[in-house]
Amino acid sequence: MSEPTAGAKTKALQLDAKAALLGVACGLGAALFWALGFVATRHGLKVGFTPVDLLMHRFLWSGIAFLPLVLRAGLRDLGGIGWGRGLALMVLGGPVMSLISYAGFLFVPLGHGSVIQPSCATLGGLCLAVVWLREKIPLSRFAGAAVIVAGLAVIGGESIGHIGLHGVLGDLIFVLTGFMFAGFATLVRYWRVSAFSVATVISVLSLSLFPLYAASGGLARAVALGLGENALQATAQGILAGPAAMYLFTLSIQNLGVARAAIFPATVPALTLLLGWLLIGEQPTALQAAGLVTVLAGFYLAQRQG
Repeated sequence: MSEPTAGAKTKALQLDAKAALLGVACGLGAALFWALGFVATRHGLKVGFTPVDLLMHRFLWSGIAFLPLVLRAGLRDLGGIGWGRGLALMVLGGPVMSLISYAGFLFVPLGHGSVIQPSCATLGGLCLAVVWLREKIPLSRFAGAAVIVAGLAVIGGESIGHIGLHGVLGDLIFVLTGFMFAGFATLVRYWRVSAFSVATVISVLSLSLFPLYAASGGLARAVALGLGENALQATAQGILAGPAAMYLFTLSIQNLGVARAAIFPATVPALTLLLGWLLIGEQPTALQAAGLVTVLAGFYLAQRQG
């Protein structure tokens, strides 16, 4: 076979550069949308929404949008995922996990949940990769995990010393949801199902909870808070932090690969603290900032390949 011409090589390099640029843009967009979801949750609870109200906004709109896709793929086996797997993923990464996470913000500030949950998701993912998937993990990742634990200890120290027992409870809630999401991500990888298929199935299965929400008087409670606040939550929870972020992150993986795209979820805590300060005036404390910096260093080590 003949060698590629200089023009062909240049064109290939240009295409690679465009793909990389698109991957970076999509990854940053996904991280931004996830961070906005955290901030919107904290704001929603402050203005009077309950965790169940926020859960409705998170899954109702995406469930309606994705229903035709799941029906077309087939309800008999949930588009190939299967009912057993679908329900397991719904618990670990869907409305059950989300509801517990929303409740955590009733006890602690934004700077706790937005750092602890992603950090514990990373720690749990490393543990499951070693114990269950039998993956060989570089020493740098174990070092990163130790640094992340140190950062979490700094943030936990604020709860013990300044917030009280309800602060410790809030932190433990985010530890739980972080490990739940780690289990969710590990099962998605183990079962080799696409992230988009999982997102559609979880959203549609979550529609089954809406009659309970309506029967409990949730609709009247949400309507009483006004069109503007509900539109904000529908956009932030039901579109940006949900399907939009998942779609952008999937594109980032496709253009950059899993290892390079993994850096973007690690930016969510910093983005959340910054947006929380700018948008809702929740300024991080010195201990939260110190814990964040320590955790980010741990993220960097945990995501190195060697």
